[in-house]
Amino acid sequence: MTGTRLAGTRLAGTRLAGTRLAGTRPRLLYPGPAGLIEHTARYGPPPSGLSRPQREALIAEVDRAGLTGRGGAGFPTARKLAAVAAAHSPAVVVANGTEGEPASIKDRVLMARSPHLVLDGAVVAAELTGAGRAVIVVHRDVREIMDEAAAERARAGLDRVRLEVRTAAGGFVAGQASAVVRWVERGVAAPTATPPRLAQRGLRGAPTLVQNVETLAHLALIARYGAAWFRSAGTPAEPGTMLVTVLGAVREPGVLEVGTGTPVGQLLELAGGASAPPQALLLGGYFGAWVDAAGAPGLPFSSAGLADLGAGPGAGLVAALPVGVCGLAETARVVRYLAGESAGQCGPCRFGLPAIAEQVEQLADRRSADPWLLWRWLGQVDGRGGCAHPDGAVRLVRSALRTFGAELERHAAGRCSGGPAGLLPVPSGSRR
Repeated sequence: MTGTRLAGTRLAGTRLAGTRLAGTRPRLLYPGPAGLIEHTARYGPPPSGLSRPQREALIAEVDRAGLTGRGGAGFPTARKLAAVAAAHSPAVVVANGTEGEPASIKDRVLMARSPHLVLDGAVVAAELTGAGRAVIVVHRDVREIMDEAAAERARAGLDRVRLEVRTAAGGFVAGQASAVVRWVERGVAAPTATPPRLAQRGLRGAPTLVQNVETLAHLALIARYGAAWFRSAGTPAEPGTMLVTVLGAVREPGVLEVGTGTPVGQLLELAGGASAPPQALLLGGYFGAWVDAAGAPGLPFSSAGLADLGAGPGAGLVAALPVGVCGLAETARVVRYLAGESAGQCGPCRFGLPAIAEQVEQLADRRSADPWLLWRWLGQVDGRGGCAHPDGAVRLVRSALRTFGAELERHAAGRCSGGPAGLLPVPSGSRR
């Protein structure tokens, strides 16, 4: 594994560790930012000018590779490509580098280190779907880097696809696929209801492929090296590598590139090991789940490996909560943030999440609260929202009630075993 540091962006001080390709090269993360000449020397040129049979063959190769979305949903990439390509209308590709998850920096690290790999993926996706335009929506921290990469390609006359770089909206729901499209089109970062699906009618009515930037980077490599190479890492059911942000009670927090299915305990070791005894781990992000630290180290960090815990890789995040920090208080902070970050377009978000956040805060503050009422409200909100935002918040709260059951009993008796909360990053302010 290799380590390096970023400089010249707000990500300075971030540690990277990269897996290696064929024993000698990392797949996604090299030790330093790459210009176009260096990037092409590392990877070779991406395929271009594909005929229709070649496009169909490459989509089939992506299907054999088993690439799934790395933004959180894990949807099969080949199916999305095929759906947009089947529309037989001028399509649009939207590369989603919004990264609204406050605790995650994996997409920003990728774009800071390998901007041309992301742009290669957007161009390949455009080739496969018949799009003449790719909009790259990026976090403000890496806008300058991506602008320069796009300009460098334009000066070289590299791409037949028109690349446009846009700054992403702030906020948690801004990264949801339909919210990204709405932001590009109207300047409003709020999800829209389906149908129609984006693959049928998205940006300005065109069939639209919205794909996470890490997924596109993997797509660019599959187009060069093929399915068998991609499947040489990871597990048979969930192949490839993935980027994981590790933070909290570890000595070297940062971003790792690891094979999917790497044991959770190994992720902590690759991040320098625990800096304090962990009591719980948050897996997958703020729409993820808390799990007891004692039972997690040997489990694969994959959808299948974490399913029995009610967890999953999600947005590729592991946060270690040390003994001495109150898990209920941390959860209360995050859930209040999620309640404020909703689009406010449906009852579960407008009324359900604020009520749930208030109950969790009362439990955390050792005030009078009814856990059973909270459980009932969780059931009333789950699955009833206009998008997945309330479902994700409900998942987090349910996992906290299970994982921190002993702490709940102490709080009910007017005691708390932890100190002040503040481990997990929660931006100030809210959308509403």
